[in-house]
Amino acid sequence: MAVETAGQARTHLDLKSAQLPVVAVVLKTVDVASAAADLEARRADDPDFFDNDPVLIDLSALQAEDQPIDFAALVQMLRSHRTQPVAVRGGSAAQMAAAHAAGLVAAPELPAPRTQPRESPVREVIREVVREVQVQVPVEVPASAPAPGALVVDKPLRSGQQVYARGSDLVVMAVVSFGAEVIADGNIHVYAPLRGRAIAGARGDTSARIFTTCLEPQLVSVAGIYRTTETELPDNVRGKPAQVRLDGEKLLIEPL
Repeated sequence: MAVETAGQARTHLDLKSAQLPVVAVVLKTVDVASAAADLEARRADDPDFFDNDPVLIDLSALQAEDQPIDFAALVQMLRSHRTQPVAVRGGSAAQMAAAHAAGLVAAPELPAPRTQPRESPVREVIREVVREVQVQVPVEVPASAPAPGALVVDKPLRSGQQVYARGSDLVVMAVVSFGAEVIADGNIHVYAPLRGRAIAGARGDTSARIFTTCLEPQLVSVAGIYRTTETELPDNVRGKPAQVRLDGEKLLIEPL
């Protein structure tokens, strides 16, 4: 009769760490109804904005708020918009306790973002993007025949999709949704809302620019200098036509 030793014993599961795509919802009011109205308006022009995405609720803007947050109502509201709230971060001790009681887990805080380029701009941007607790899986996206020197995409890009224009400009004729990523060695033109990540000058071209008719990005980067939504955009460019360019080592975001 064969006897299995401890080293030979078969296991029926493995435990491994994992990184998954997650949407961060930065809450700026304790009024769940007001937040719901804003989210409804955001989805009005893009019904597929969410697709049962896991959600991290960021409370950093409300940390000093004394009024309690109705997390049960908040979770129900987010689920009604085809999301799956799973975690919370940035709140006070009382807020985090209330969130935990509503079934949300505490997520680790993110380190302060760096804004100076390193030896390899491409490697630095990729490292910072991955640190946002999201791993983008490149997806084949149908594209029209590119004009000379440019890759043209005429389909909406949904969360998890990525397009890279190697050695050329990138032109996107439809929405770049939250969680999608557009990368180009040259310029990026988005003739629709830009809500995901846009990385121009990916190989270090400091003259590259990002143009969009509606600027609402998670992250914009030119030649390794980047800015995330951790820093709120000014009113004159947020949700409006704008361009992103470099002035020396400073990233400028200007209205068009």
